[in-house]
Parts: sequence; structure tokens; C-alpha cells
Amino acid sequence: MTTTSPEVRAAHSEDELAGALALRRAVFVEEQGVPLDEELDDRDAEAVHLVALDGGAVVGTCRLLEAGDALKLGRMAVAPTARRRGIAARLLEEAEVQALARGVRVIRLSSQVGARAVYERAGYTAYGERFVEAGIDHVMMEKTLA
Repeated sequence: MTTTSPEVRAAHSEDELAGALALRRAVFVEEQGVPLDEELDDRDAEAVHLVALDGGAVVGTCRLLEAGDALKLGRMAVAPTARRRGIAARLLEEAEVQALARGVRVIRLSSQVGARAVYERAGYTAYGERFVEAGIDHVMMEKTLA
């Protein structure tokens, strides 16, 4: 990994998308024990995949899906070696840019309870009851963009 700040943007190539999917598999399936059939779904084909690139390697990713009047942000993953460098915050900032470019003013997500503070620092608010998804406690969160 380089010490410069990673580039954060929508994936531009099949290689970048493959890197994003590989990172998700490493984080969710291998690290957190999420079943592979719950991690991968047919929505990846319609999603915008954001990537954080460090020296050409995908070190962070999330995906954006249209969800009525909002964008649904999901599958946020940052490589263990790249954590605590502000990459998740940068992905959230780019998600807002992408939403506003589409005329969308609300982003919703389901946050793992342990990651809730990352989203709160970015201005997201939790709502509803906790629920279990893929064996992990989650809470719904949203942010209305200015």
C-alpha cells in the first residue's frame, strides 16, 4: 500500500469490478463468515460500484442501487491493511456525489451495528429496530442530502 490517499470513484473496468467483488468476498465471507450465497446476488449487475484504488489495487468498495426515491448503499468493505485511513468516509462522500448527480436526495443503508459510528460521523441517522442479516446485527440508517 502506498502512503498517498487512494483515488475514490466509480469502477471503470471489469478488472476494478473483479477487485471490488474479491475484496467483498475477503471481508464478508472469509473474515466475517457471511455465506457466499448471501454476499453475492444478482443486484451487482445493476449497481454502481465505487472503489478506492491504492496503487491500482482495490482497497475499499461499496455499491449503490436505485431504491425508489433513494439510493441504497451496501456492501461497504475496506481491506484490513487499509482501515483507519478514512477510506470509508471517502466512499460515503463519493456516494453523495453520485446520488446528487442522479437527482437523489436520500441515501439509505443497513449498517452492521459495530460500524454504526462510521456512518454517524458522516451524518447518517439510525431508524427502526435492530435486525439480523447474514448472522450479524444491523440497523437501518439514512441521510438526507442538502
